Amino acid sequence: QVQLVESGGGLAQPGGSLKLSCVATGASFNFNAMGWYRQAPGNQRDKVAVELSGGALEVADSVKGRFIISRDYAKNAVYLQMNNLKPEDTAVYYCKAEDWGTPHRDEHDYWGPGTQVTVSS
Repeated sequence: QVQLVESGGGLAQPGGSLKLSCVATGASFNFNAMGWYRQAPGNQRDKVAVELSGGALEVADSVKGRFIISRDYAKNAVYLQMNNLKPEDTAVYYCKAEDWGTPHRDEHDYWGPGTQVTVSS
């Protein structure tokens, strides 16, 4: 059974940094995409950054130049280095892993439980 385990959230001051980590356990394959989404109270869940297998990146305009996504395929992990944090980055951050399926395996999306990131002075 695939599970995503997140860590690294917490409280940071404006201009500070945090690094989120997400490790997928129980998977014998690499995911087609892994990345991060976030949801602030009263808002929808939005894509922050995703790295596709092969290295292509999808990064939200609001975090370009500040957040860096990376994957470790050997560990089946994805990371989000968040720099120059702003109060508007405050949200619950969710890790997502996408399996687009094979002839022998149905497609499936997996989500982590979420980790709170709060940016405040």
